[in-house]
Amino acid sequence: MPNWNEILREIETYRVQHVSMGQQAVDATRRSYLLKLYGHTKRNIIAYYSGWLSKPGIQQSEINDEDKNGFMMAIHRLNRSEGLDLILHTPGGDLAATQSIVDYLRQMFGKDIRAIVPQIAMSAGTMLACSCKVILMSKHSNLGPIDPHLSGVPAAGVIKEFQRACREVKKDSTKIGIWQTIIGQYRPTFLSRCENAIKWSNDFVQEQLATVMFEGDPDAVDKAKRAVRKLRNL
Repeated sequence: MPNWNEILREIETYRVQHVSMGQQAVDATRRSYLLKLYGHTKRNIIAYYSGWLSKPGIQQSEINDEDKNGFMMAIHRLNRSEGLDLILHTPGGDLAATQSIVDYLRQMFGKDIRAIVPQIAMSAGTMLACSCKVILMSKHSNLGPIDPHLSGVPAAGVIKEFQRACREVKKDSTKIGIWQTIIGQYRPTFLSRCENAIKWSNDFVQEQLATVMFEGDPDAVDKAKRAVRKLRNL
């Protein structure tokens, strides 16, 4: 398997040999490796990724409701009996959109779905991976915490910050003014929304692990609970 520098040289060689192809050189190289993977696995492959590391702040880099349309177009006419290998590289995104995508993929391929994480799957990306039967990772791959974000703000961080404020104010009432400025930025019901999002993500991952990855294991529920505890505290 070539490293990234060797891949870049392949892309440049293709571009030189096919003058004026531009971005098609990248696409052609990508397709050649997807075909090699299919030749090895004989399974359907969908590469679901964004350039969120190389292009910070890029719009539409996170999982959202529009992505289901992309999955529908990619899956159209695929042989569903071949299962699906889902290549993931994502910072995560909307929790409801993630669950919707999982439900759709389950309808298309049942539980015959494997996640391949070449580098990083974070937050809702980790949740998506945990909904698969198998997760394949390399030595340098990693999953992130299943920490839902609301309007770009980590829900668990908000709860911890509020708990810290309560502790410090209880210990020293002179800090009320400082924390009022910080906590005052939260909209009404925002804390409840954060708590609900955390519970939703934890329950969703636990259910997916217990009924898919650990299916048939007599300790499936206990293993799923332990995994969720680890994943939410990464």
